[in-house]
Amino acid sequence: MRDDQPMVRRIPEWVLGSRLRGRTELMAVILRVAAGLFIALAGVGKFADHAKEVHDFRGFGVPLAEIAVPLAGAIELIGGVLVIIGFLTRPAALAIALNLLGALFTAGINEGGTFHLVVGPTLMVIMAFFVWSGAGAPSIDAQLVRLRATTTRPDR
Repeated sequence: MRDDQPMVRRIPEWVLGSRLRGRTELMAVILRVAAGLFIALAGVGKFADHAKEVHDFRGFGVPLAEIAVPLAGAIELIGGVLVIIGFLTRPAALAIALNLLGALFTAGINEGGTFHLVVGPTLMVIMAFFVWSGAGAPSIDAQLVRLRATTTRPDR
């Protein structure tokens, strides 16, 4: 790939593409926005009450809790916003799903409860769905796919 190609050409098709069509796209957008909003707000909480979160993470057995809390918060906040707007949805959803898997194996095992054993795993499954499906439309990913299709390839 040449250095003078537009940025959209440098993003692989499988990152931006979508397997969703028709009515499933509308349902997916609602699910994407709701789940992304919930996750982003959970990320804000990691920064809003940092000391409590560090204390909780230590109680869950998370190593380096002082580092893990802002890292988890950043993944949740940034990833949640990316999922909401549908930009780089697959990588964002993958990062969130892995973060939630870590939460399941720490907080879920050590504390249990509905939030850690039901809400978190449900969100993890939703994120796994978006890793598989992509964002659908409307999303920035879908706009980039359309833009990519309309640009001419410089190497042709």
